[in-house]
Amino acid sequence: MASQEIETLTAALSRLPGLGPRSARRAVLWLIKRRETALVQLLEALDAVREALVECRTCGNVDTTDPCGICADPRRDARSICVVEEVADLWALDRARLFTGRYHVLGGRLSALDGVRPEDLAIDSLLRRIGEGGIDEVLLAMNATLEGQTTAHYIAERLEGFPVRVTQLAHGLPVGGELDYLDEGTLAQAIRARRPVA
Repeated sequence: MASQEIETLTAALSRLPGLGPRSARRAVLWLIKRRETALVQLLEALDAVREALVECRTCGNVDTTDPCGICADPRRDARSICVVEEVADLWALDRARLFTGRYHVLGGRLSALDGVRPEDLAIDSLLRRIGEGGIDEVLLAMNATLEGQTTAHYIAERLEGFPVRVTQLAHGLPVGGELDYLDEGTLAQAIRARRPVA
């Protein structure tokens, strides 16, 4: 079998999302075959990110600068904030290039079962940002889970005293979705959010 160092690398890669032990082993073998090119580039890239990685003090995004590239971009609409649960959600929304404002990462969602309380999330820093003024809209982009919607409802209640418009992502039928394949919760939300045909 492989040396302890190779086994340690395989085990480390297998802990990454989407990679199991077999996929990690294939990735390690691929890297070993290309150790002079791909492995060296990967090591340099990982080291550079490790050295430069910071959390944006404004929004909670992960970047190599503080403030992050989104918060520092003067083309962004500073009057709109999109609140997300995790950095992955921010990156997914920003890839779509449909929201032109700024973001705020909570660092999770409320969950009584997991012991996640409001003080465990970046809700107070969100309220401070809004309290500083200049914000017209807060878009709550929580996941369509019970915990996500509980978090959105809690934040909406906390924002009642602020002069901002609070919106949230629409939920319901996915584009290309067929009714007989959808779960009851998705169908119920789609019916509740129905709108007139234009």
